[in-house]
Amino acid sequence: MNKILVWDLPTRVGHWLLVASFAVAWLTGESETFRLVHVAAGYVMVAVLAFRIFWGIAGTRYARFSSFLFSPRQALDYLAGLLRGEKSHWIGHNPAGSYAIYLLVLLGFATAGSGWLAYNELGGEWLEKFHDVLASTMLAVVGFHVAGVVVSGLLHRENLVRSMINGYKNGNNDEAISSRRVLWAVLLIGLAGWAAVAAFLP
Repeated sequence: MNKILVWDLPTRVGHWLLVASFAVAWLTGESETFRLVHVAAGYVMVAVLAFRIFWGIAGTRYARFSSFLFSPRQALDYLAGLLRGEKSHWIGHNPAGSYAIYLLVLLGFATAGSGWLAYNELGGEWLEKFHDVLASTMLAVVGFHVAGVVVSGLLHRENLVRSMINGYKNGNNDEAISSRRVLWAVLLIGLAGWAAVAAFLP
């Protein structure tokens, strides 16, 4: 197998923007001093997730939702195979990883939405607690996702973190995507920047 381009630039940029925005939001969640930074991180998260929905329809081969639609049975079989040490290699998202993506998208919107309502005092103390529960649940899913990446990477002797940085994985030439879609990545960065600035506007 050769090194082939699998992840386009918008997918990679979106992934790391989501990582950064969630990390900033988590670290500033209890700080009054950095309250607007926390809000800005939430805005960025929503912008990135909204773009990801669009990109899941209009993106390149492995970014599209249609490329990682798996049944719960397939995901369970994949996880069972990992526990048995089976090397089931996937060029794009694997069955378990696909469910982590769907969960993170849903939790991201729910966490940001509940946070916005709480920030604008539209729900009371129960909503603030619900927001915290959603954020903690999202962190747990992130933890499982990272664990899966580590285990899968060790089994296949493939650095999946590096793949999400440079876009390349092991595969056959006919499985590669043909374009990095740079302009779309620039658009995503601009969208995220606008979202961050919007949090500080009156």
